[in-house]
Amino acid sequence: MNDFSAEAMGLVVREHRQAQEPSMTQEELAKRADYGRGGAVSISRIESGLISPGGHRLAAIALALQLTPEQLKEQAEHRTRALAHQRGQRPAKLRDQVAETKRRHAAITEKAAQRSKITQEHGEAFNRVHDVVRDEFFMRFVELAKSIGGAPEPEIPSEEESESEPPTAIRIEAMSAGIANVIRGAAAGGVAGAAVGGAAAYGAFTAAALFGTASTGAAISTLAGVAATNATLALLGGGTLAAGGAGMAGGILLLTGMVAAPVAALAAAGFYVVKQRRNKKEEERLRIQVEAAEAALNLSQRGFDTMVEVLSRATAIMEYVEVHGTHALEKWRVSLPPEPRDWESLGPEGRERYKEFLTVAGCFLAASIINVPALLTATLDDLREMDKVIDETLRYADRTIKSIV
Repeated sequence: MNDFSAEAMGLVVREHRQAQEPSMTQEELAKRADYGRGGAVSISRIESGLISPGGHRLAAIALALQLTPEQLKEQAEHRTRALAHQRGQRPAKLRDQVAETKRRHAAITEKAAQRSKITQEHGEAFNRVHDVVRDEFFMRFVELAKSIGGAPEPEIPSEEESESEPPTAIRIEAMSAGIANVIRGAAAGGVAGAAVGGAAAYGAFTAAALFGTASTGAAISTLAGVAATNATLALLGGGTLAAGGAGMAGGILLLTGMVAAPVAALAAAGFYVVKQRRNKKEEERLRIQVEAAEAALNLSQRGFDTMVEVLSRATAIMEYVEVHGTHALEKWRVSLPPEPRDWESLGPEGRERYKEFLTVAGCFLAASIINVPALLTATLDDLREMDKVIDETLRYADRTIKSIV
């Protein structure tokens, strides 16, 4: 994890951008740093200290500013120390102390409001594309797969294969196997067969796929015999499926409350903020509360930055499936023999596409259920581990989906 504040990084980025010859606009920096649509807004938020770029983004920004990532980090760390020293110098006069505390209170309130706005924007973008992919790809594939009789049980890697595969691949294979088993059960009139489509059916389906049992009797979450899978799935947060069956999407209202939580403690002090005259005791009381809220916001900054990055990356994965996955699925649907159809009637190419779509469905599920709210409340040690697992999951899902569709 980094030792610089988001505010310090923002100041350094702005200064280097403006120092370019000729001076570079936020739009130009966003373009050179390979930001997509709306990139200037992201640069503005970085420079305002609302968000701090992750490793990949920071490297791209540094390159655009003709710096190395190490130089950018070093300067931001130096600026962080300078800002801390500056804030440690309290004005001598009570009047100036009151003015400074009011300014800091206003800044905290605005930052919390902006965090909620950013969270809602990213959450709504994710919700929209997630729900489209859920209905137009995931559940349509389930419906088509149910119509195929005699589909084989999913292949479970041997112990030797499990040891040689990366944990992320094994987790997603387990999810795909779970999906296949629930499809087989649905085709036989089981749990997911009654109402296919919509959030409720999807929630029931994915929960069964993740936490049900395979035909072998082994828990889906422990398929392939990897003991670490349970803990990692817990980090990914399957429990969020209960919130409308939408994984991350279901927790956005909770998130917007969580990002503003540090400021809630200041509500009781509101009287002192608007009061024109305060004595030293009142000023000290408000200053302590303001400093506590600042510390809470700063402490949750890394989790907030990770949350924004995760939502953005997961949304991009969903958008790719929305365009390319649904198109590939439709082509497969058209190529299928008429019903009633069985596994052998698909032919080698059709059977291979079935297996590939199962893998895409597993990747989609893995990218959908990440426990984003937990990022805001995790300790730094837990956040490091969660960030590593989530990064590996999203990288694997993105790479695998693009290799298939």
